[in-house]
Amino acid sequence: MPARSAGVLAFRRTAGTFEVLLVHPGGPFWRNKDLGAWSIPKGEFGAGEAAEAAARREFAEELGTALTAPLLPLGEIKQRGGKRVEAFAAETDLDAETIVSNEFELEWPPHSGRLQRFPEVDRAAWFDLAEARRRINPAQAALLDRLAEIGGR
Repeated sequence: MPARSAGVLAFRRTAGTFEVLLVHPGGPFWRNKDLGAWSIPKGEFGAGEAAEAAARREFAEELGTALTAPLLPLGEIKQRGGKRVEAFAAETDLDAETIVSNEFELEWPPHSGRLQRFPEVDRAAWFDLAEARRRINPAQAALLDRLAEIGGR
């Protein structure tokens, strides 16, 4: 069975502009990747956990701040590797420059026997919808369309 994740597409309205918050994955594999590499904050959850609870947990873990805003369902998308992502939208504002992500451990360089710690998210940024479409993982672009349909034009 494919992995299931839940996440939040945060959005804000500033000076007549609509923006979404995307995160860039940390670690050595993503260091030099940009276009198509950004994502919504998300993470896996099991059968016993509600998707909304998992989405809020992952938002807090990856950005270092709890999300208290109401969640609007955006439905599910399927990523290239088969992972299913249940997404929600939330109107909120935070300083993307001050995020504090949780970390993961990885043997790096490969086969070196050396474990290193990396942030799960190495940066976050607000983008208008046009720029977000260029940056986001292509499988998640449908979430931008769904958000625009429910009022985030």
